[in-house]
Amino acid sequence: MTLTLSEEQAFLKDTAKKFAQEKTPTTHFREIRDNKNPECFDRAIWQEMAAQGWSGILVPEEYGGSNFGLAGIGVVLEELGRTLTPSPLFATSVVCATILNKAGNDSQKKEFLSKIASGEITMAFALEEGPRHRPFSINLEAKKGEKNFILNGKKNFVIDGGFADYIIVAARSSEKEDELSLFVIAKDVKGMNIIPTTMVDHKNAANIEFNNVSISEKNLIGTQNNAKEIIEETLDISRAALSAEMLGGALEAFDITLNYLKEREQFGKKIGSFQALQHRAALMFTELELCKSCVIEALTAFDEGSNDLQRITSLAKSKIGETFFNVSNEGVQMHGGVGVTDEYDIGLYMKRARVAEQTFGNSEYHRNRYAELTGY
Repeated sequence: MTLTLSEEQAFLKDTAKKFAQEKTPTTHFREIRDNKNPECFDRAIWQEMAAQGWSGILVPEEYGGSNFGLAGIGVVLEELGRTLTPSPLFATSVVCATILNKAGNDSQKKEFLSKIASGEITMAFALEEGPRHRPFSINLEAKKGEKNFILNGKKNFVIDGGFADYIIVAARSSEKEDELSLFVIAKDVKGMNIIPTTMVDHKNAANIEFNNVSISEKNLIGTQNNAKEIIEETLDISRAALSAEMLGGALEAFDITLNYLKEREQFGKKIGSFQALQHRAALMFTELELCKSCVIEALTAFDEGSNDLQRITSLAKSKIGETFFNVSNEGVQMHGGVGVTDEYDIGLYMKRARVAEQTFGNSEYHRNRYAELTGY
């Protein structure tokens, strides 16, 4: 398993780092938040990202993308995670692009993947229905008519669902538990009620209600009753990509804390000279080094066709979820009272850690999944 970046991936990482530092520092995030932007991102910045080719990294070349692989988009997300950059890149260009690429027909790929690559449209994946991640506990029903489907039910925690142009919906299309279907639906379809919400980290999400939503057979992605495997594979790819973004946030939270330890004086000394704080910083450093290896292994596993994808992904998501949680906590504590004020950035990373850790399964979920896949 490759645990280092290729020359091309390293160049992409450097490009993303420069972009994030110059175009979307944390002051950009604060501006979006404080102006109460309902979409929670800047469309002009998103177009610049698309112009860089990032929106098409997982899109095949025939549809306008570069097909540069999961490790490619992972290094971009890591750098954007360092500055908390708000964008549709994860939900649109990772989650939904993967579903369409793996299950869409030629017409759907031509219509949607090319527009994703160009940054023309945004998409969201409506999967969750409960307070915790249970990907196949789906009650939203899709009843087959003569030439259509009727959808009834609810979805929550739909990432970027408040502004997405299209929603990909996972629905139960049979009485059998394993028989699920996927549909792509325009946001303005009759009977679909989108209720935008802003999460604690000030990113966009939505709760969506489906009341006798009638859609054509053309909206079906792949074949009816055969979406479970596609959903499972998409979730693992998305978890690996999200782990890369979380790694960036955790590394930046550590750097912020380390700089504060070197600058803050107490009792006439820099607080970084206190042995107790040095020990805590050293522990964070070693945990982050482990996370780097876990995340790069998860990203490259997909690109290299590993037969151990699920276990590797759960390892990465569990490890970085736990570490980001702890590093952001330690950062706030080492800042003292000012760590919980909005004046300092460290609190922003603590909020981001909480939301990201819950997305597509928290650390407890993935530790259990890892154990089951290992045979315990």
